[in-house]
Amino acid sequence: MTSLADRCAGARRRLRRHPAAFDGALALAVLLCMAAASFTDPHGPHGPTFGTRAPEPLSAVLMVLAASALVLRRRKPFAVLGATTALAVLELVAEDPAAPVAMSAVVALFTVAAHTDRPTTLRAGLLTMALLTGAAMLCSTLPWYSQENLGVLAWSGLAAAGGDAVRSRRAFVDAIRERAERAERTREEEARRRVAEERLRIARDLHDVVAHHIALVNVQAGVAAHVMDRRPDQAREALAHVRQAGRSALEELRATVGLLRQSDDPEAPTEPAPGLGLLTELAGSFGRAGLAVEVARADEGVSLPAAVDLAAYRIIQESLTNVHKHAGAGARAEVSVVSVGDTLEITVLDDGTGAAPPDGSGHGLIGMRERVTAFGGVLTAGPRHGGGFRVQAILPLTARAARLGAAGRPVPAGGPAGTGEDA
Repeated sequence: MTSLADRCAGARRRLRRHPAAFDGALALAVLLCMAAASFTDPHGPHGPTFGTRAPEPLSAVLMVLAASALVLRRRKPFAVLGATTALAVLELVAEDPAAPVAMSAVVALFTVAAHTDRPTTLRAGLLTMALLTGAAMLCSTLPWYSQENLGVLAWSGLAAAGGDAVRSRRAFVDAIRERAERAERTREEEARRRVAEERLRIARDLHDVVAHHIALVNVQAGVAAHVMDRRPDQAREALAHVRQAGRSALEELRATVGLLRQSDDPEAPTEPAPGLGLLTELAGSFGRAGLAVEVARADEGVSLPAAVDLAAYRIIQESLTNVHKHAGAGARAEVSVVSVGDTLEITVLDDGTGAAPPDGSGHGLIGMRERVTAFGGVLTAGPRHGGGFRVQAILPLTARAARLGAAGRPVPAGGPAGTGEDA
């Protein structure tokens, strides 16, 4: 069974959805209250007595007019306040004892206070209290300090204070709702940003893996096709390298794409990400593809964060792939890894004279620059004087890099990407 409180709450919600009907009902209720009070004598022999007096015709007209004005209280609050105050003052001046027309002015003052700012409420409240209380004290036959006169002052003040409190609470609730909506929008934007960063990271890793191994497969397949008839042993060796490069590409692709699996997937890969520990094997793979690579390292005893280790490996891999593609036949490459203070410096040089230097049409150098920028490092790349190309990356070994490594992936900073080329 529906309780009385639930029925009342439902009625209030329906009235709020129809403000004109609510204001009409309020005006009728105020009129009934004024009429009931006008028939009550507060100074009866045994306390307030109902039915011992009746309102004058002028008082009845003023009560009806004042109550009717309340129907427009939302649309014209100040006009309604002025009209009801004037009618209440007229009643206090013309009749004694006066009918409680001031009730309508109290409701109108509450409406003004609830829909305007505090300074305006203060001015309107003081003016209304002064007019009503002054008329009651000056024109009544009762002493100025009688409870009826002081009651006019108290009710006017309570109306102004109550309306201001309602306005403040409404503003507070609106501010909380706005902050909640803003926080929700911020969470959604953050989620979209993280998704975009993750997509960029996976795309960069896939590019590095595929570009390196497919370049090796392409070269070795070309060699095999060239010597297939005259030197079948060399062709078989080249095809073995193709098979090995393809297997390595598949393994790295499986590890990279496996990051997209659900955490409870038992087949999710658990192999560690490649790092500088595999630099010798990386140089050997290029050597088997015909690119002579010399490696020099001065980073012994340095513990690298996982993210820095991966970024360093990918930068060298991408740089050597570019050398293999663009430096031309007979080119040599030099790789140096040096630990200087709290930074790791990586330099890749080549002496190639190929006719197709990096032209900025792809994503190789862009991806490298994004990796370096994620750690607050610096990447420089450009032609060398006298021929060849030079790539240098400086990666800081800071607490930020350690945090990124602990997270298992670098977060792209979205900084300005320099001119790059596709491996």
